[in-house]
Amino acid sequence: MTEIVRLLDTDGTVLDHERHAFPEPERLLEQYRGLVLGRRFNEQANSLVRQGKLAVYPSSRGQEACQIGAAEALREGDWLFPTYRDTVAVVQRGVPPVEALTLLTGDWHCGYDPLAHRVAPQATPLATQLPHAVGVGHAARLRGEDTVVLALCGDGATSEGDFHEALNFAAVFTSPVVFLVQNNKYAISVPLSRQTAAESLADKGIGYGMPAVLVDGNDPAAVTAVLDEAVARAASGNGPTLVEADTYRLEAHTNADDAGRYRSEREVAEWTERDPLPRLRAYLRGTGLLGPAREAELEEAAEELASHVRQGVSALTPPEPGALFTEVYGTATQRLATQAALLDTELHAGAGVR
Repeated sequence: MTEIVRLLDTDGTVLDHERHAFPEPERLLEQYRGLVLGRRFNEQANSLVRQGKLAVYPSSRGQEACQIGAAEALREGDWLFPTYRDTVAVVQRGVPPVEALTLLTGDWHCGYDPLAHRVAPQATPLATQLPHAVGVGHAARLRGEDTVVLALCGDGATSEGDFHEALNFAAVFTSPVVFLVQNNKYAISVPLSRQTAAESLADKGIGYGMPAVLVDGNDPAAVTAVLDEAVARAASGNGPTLVEADTYRLEAHTNADDAGRYRSEREVAEWTERDPLPRLRAYLRGTGLLGPAREAELEEAAEELASHVRQGVSALTPPEPGALFTEVYGTATQRLATQAALLDTELHAGAGVR
């Protein structure tokens, strides 16, 4: 079994590691800021679901170290390929928070310009973004660029064919891609034991001929060190890396899920003790970099973010139904035109009934 990389104990104690150097404390302070804002973002998004402002929200509470680490490991010209649960990473990468949530209001588009931010649309189907990520990385390699693509997925995605096709292609063609599997133990209600018989998901990378790393996904220092190395390796032309982050989602799959039906309160409590936010807080307090004044400042920034998200999402207007057809082709096909006309007829009929 691949040995897990851990640099911070759950109480914030620094652990020695023979291979990975501990990140600069000042950088971890910035990461802590991302964790605080990310946690508040998750809370506010969940509240918006209860208020009927969002159709659904897949919270990443407990996984924020993976989210912030992924976004911070990339350089300006690199690409991030997120899943539906990676909104915190999308925001950390620079996408305006309200735009990052637009898709979850039920709009027809992802809400932001992928090219402007170098962030692909958030993918809901499992693993479908992974071949796309490899394609972007392969194209960059053919052009002689040092662009790196970091593709996020969950443990459930490793059971999909797209996952295996993407890893195989990336390895064979030395594509500059970092695959980060956030193993949060469940694909909705399906436990990891029904996804694989391997001792770790990281071991799958070995079969494809790429380096494989298992990291404590709730250890912000370890996630940073591992992803830094993987990105540097890809940028230098040495190909892909598979990173498995051992983590846990503390909340339900989405607001439509009853997590109590398939996992125990005791299990959740045990993982709460490994929460990345208090772990990093304890370390930073010990260094003297994080004091009461700085903590108060971060809490104020988090509340400002929450207020901005509340107001921004509430101000969004529902899209025109007909817009569903306007951005598909430059010239509409006959089938698309027929569908648009049918929708228009039904909408007018509905208006007449009302």
